[in-house]
Order: sequence, then C-alpha cells, then structure tokens
Amino acid sequence: MKIADTDILLIPGYGGTETGHWLHRWQAKMANAWIVEQQDKHRPSLHVWEETLLKRLEKTTRPVVLVAHSLGCVFVAQAAHRLKDKIRGAYLVAPSDWDREGLIPEFDGATFKPIPMHPLPFRTHLVASRNDPYCGFDRAKAFASAWGSTFQDAGEAGHINMASGHGPWPEGLMSFALFMKRLG
Repeated sequence: MKIADTDILLIPGYGGTETGHWLHRWQAKMANAWIVEQQDKHRPSLHVWEETLLKRLEKTTRPVVLVAHSLGCVFVAQAAHRLKDKIRGAYLVAPSDWDREGLIPEFDGATFKPIPMHPLPFRTHLVASRNDPYCGFDRAKAFASAWGSTFQDAGEAGHINMASGHGPWPEGLMSFALFMKRLG
C-alpha cells in the first residue's frame, strides 16, 4: 500500500508531543497525515480520546493507517475492536506500560487499564527500545505477541522521543514505509 493512498492519523501519547518530535516531522513530510490532538493531554480519558478519534475518522476518505506513540499505542489496543471497520493497520512505537504501578506519578491511567492482551483486528507493527523507561523490553515483546504485531527491536533508543534524541528519527520513517508496503 502506498503512503499517498491512505489517510494517516498520528496518535500522540501522554502529554502530547513537543515541536520537533518525529510525529510532527512526519506530519510535515506527508500531506495526508494529521496529528489527532486530544483535549486534555495530562488527564486523558479513554472515552474522550476515542470520541476525538471517531470525529477525525469521519473526515477520512481513504483507508486509514494509525501511527501511535507511547500511551497512544495502548489507546489503539483498547479501542481497536470498536474501530476495526475504519482502520487498515497501525504502526505502534514505544508503548508505555500503564499496568505498571506509578508509571507517571501524577496520573494513574485508570481508564486505559488493564492493557488488552489479545489479537488486534488489523495488521500492526510494534517498535520497542531495550532501555525504554516507560516499558520494559520483554513487556513490549509480550504486547507484540498478544496483539499479533510484527516486532522491531530499536536497540537502546530510550522512549523514542525528543528526550532520547529522536526528533527526525529517519530509521522510523524507513520502517514505517516498509510496514506500509507490507499492508499491500
């Protein structure tokens, strides 16, 4: 499947994304990509995030591919079965483990728990780092296995965000292009 033949919806994680984050850069590079901005980035609610995504999906005219980061990955897993008729695939980067106690001290992520551990109804690819402070590598592999995702070891890349030095993240863009080709 060609990137140009889809609508790509970019799903940030907890706290949104900083300017310069690879999600913003990807949006700037692809005319058919949009960041799905959530109202309350620091007190997210699964129901509100889902309603926001559904409103954005109403504007799409082509097959939709989601690109999610961190809590956005967990959100995709939580909402997948309700969205399955609208989504062609999802590229999941650095999922955060909200089942882990105290992950973000100021927010418990209750509406996103427990994290689903069953196959998702569309093709997915999960990219994980060996030293992500928000999700252990083995836990990320367990998500990929449970969700039926192909898995990519990103090495020691931190949380694959600005703090870990991943503004442009060209390796991710190449990996995403390969995922899109496999969606065929």
